[in-house]
Amino acid sequence: MADRWHLWHNLSEAAERCVADHRGCLQVLAPDPTQPAPEPEKFEDPSGSPWPRGHRFADRTRVNHSTIHELLAAGLSRRAIGRQLRTTSRTVKRLVDAATPEDLFQGQWQGRPSKLDAFKPYLDDRWNQGCTNAWRVWEEIVPLGYQGSYQRVRAYFREKRLSPGPVTARPPSPRVVAGWILRRPDTLTETEHLRLKAVLVHCPELDALTGHVRSFGQMLTERQGERLPQWLDAVRRDNLPSLHTLAAGIDRDRDAVIPGLTLPWSSGDVEGHATGSRCSNARCSAAPASLS
Repeated sequence: MADRWHLWHNLSEAAERCVADHRGCLQVLAPDPTQPAPEPEKFEDPSGSPWPRGHRFADRTRVNHSTIHELLAAGLSRRAIGRQLRTTSRTVKRLVDAATPEDLFQGQWQGRPSKLDAFKPYLDDRWNQGCTNAWRVWEEIVPLGYQGSYQRVRAYFREKRLSPGPVTARPPSPRVVAGWILRRPDTLTETEHLRLKAVLVHCPELDALTGHVRSFGQMLTERQGERLPQWLDAVRRDNLPSLHTLAAGIDRDRDAVIPGLTLPWSSGDVEGHATGSRCSNARCSAAPASLS
């Protein structure tokens, strides 16, 4: 009877080889200095304001602020301005006292939840990698589920541009990405989840690999050895040579592997102690919790 520890260990090694075969897909998380993508001029804001145009609250506040200050400069009193604009004296006072419209956004707009909040770890990551082009990063996060405007991304990057940080990050290694794939999804940090999703969106082969790994993990931890033939057929349909090699070996030992994936007994504890010195990296420790 095959032991589950070795089955997962072998799958981990095969998964890392698959990711290494597609290492070019990992460059999606790094800037390409040979092909700069300038931001479209139509989105440029000549005022230099960090707050995006096109937001209803921001644009309305700008218009009201400009109108009130023009009337004030024309000699109208605050009370007369309130009557003419049909607004309260408190609103007039706030707009008059604000030197710029942006002063009014503090505490009213900034503190509200934004569609961009969940993607800020990914934006921070891309910025640290050297990609400071808001348009390019906006195009990257839309397939990841972002439904907000480009202007929000541009405003966030403008804030960073005013106080730039060090550019030190590099694209993740195949081993790191393989570790993300092999771990349970609920153990990934928000940034790891977004970075993995970015890779999978741009690489159908690694997306398929992730599905096979997680399917095998479920089969292993839930004792569903009867699913092994279907899993092997699914693997063979995808262009994953390193996983095909593993599948061929498992198929040859099918009579031993199916009981190992089904019965509650396993030699994993004994084998794991005997071979533990040969497997000290994170891939082995990332195996499902119920290996023995």
